[in-house]
Amino acid sequence: MSIFTTILATIVALEHLYIFYLESIATHSDSTSRVFNMDKEELARPSVTSLFKNQGIYNALVAVFLLYGIFVSHNLEIVTIFVLFVIGAASYGAATANKKIILTQGGPAILALISILLFH
Repeated sequence: MSIFTTILATIVALEHLYIFYLESIATHSDSTSRVFNMDKEELARPSVTSLFKNQGIYNALVAVFLLYGIFVSHNLEIVTIFVLFVIGAASYGAATANKKIILTQGGPAILALISILLFH
């Protein structure tokens, strides 16, 4: 795996660990309120808290499996699958929630995919 792909895919994984942190650990924080453009009162609703924590686990698993593919198995296929997964989720989020998601969440994954296509 090229150094560019390794760096970019690691950034994707770290971004998803940060999203996990916001959604599952710092659910009611000012940072979570700002990042997701939601009032803290809304974040405090039990149904929203439950949904955020569930989404957070998915983001953590994306990060864990990306890091596994990059640093443990050195398996480009695993990395490619999870990068494509992130791009798909970001595309759906851009279409249904906020157009900037394709850049904020999908941007690093798109760059990682370009790196995979160019250097492998």
